[in-house]
Amino acid sequence: MEDVAGFIDATLQNEGTWYRAEEVESRLDGALTSYGASVGAVRGTVRDAGTKFKGLGHDDVTALASQLWGRPEPGRRAVYERRLAAVVLLQSRVAFLRHSDLTRLEGFIRSAHTAELVDPLVTDVVVPLLAALDGADRQRARVVTARWSRDPDPWVRHAAALAAEITARTA
Repeated sequence: MEDVAGFIDATLQNEGTWYRAEEVESRLDGALTSYGASVGAVRGTVRDAGTKFKGLGHDDVTALASQLWGRPEPGRRAVYERRLAAVVLLQSRVAFLRHSDLTRLEGFIRSAHTAELVDPLVTDVVVPLLAALDGADRQRARVVTARWSRDPDPWVRHAAALAAEITARTA
């Protein structure tokens, strides 16, 4: 996944502008750094990576999402556009995900630092994942999301409430 993550990272850096990076970092109160790439550039980069690197399976997608979510290098802050690329990747491959991936998604939610990442992660990844589950997998997922609703972390509680709200609206 190093090649795919490297392609995405380099492309996002090339697409960025200093003034957009400053605006994003200011909006996020410095919680994340930014390359200054637009949302369209992020979406296009993930699409292009999927075309260039075909045949990504479940393990590839989850490993790539984790790699993008993390820090680009030790000692550097996480990058907003890399994390958004992870969300876009998961949105595009949500059918690959399993109930056991909720643990990884919970980690992303805990470290997102902004509703700009948490909300699409819940709306477009967690909710469709939960809707696709049945039987024992659905029951296991319900246990996880019930635990989220009581979690001390406000982002995890927010994710649980948002998922419950969306599920109730669509039921």
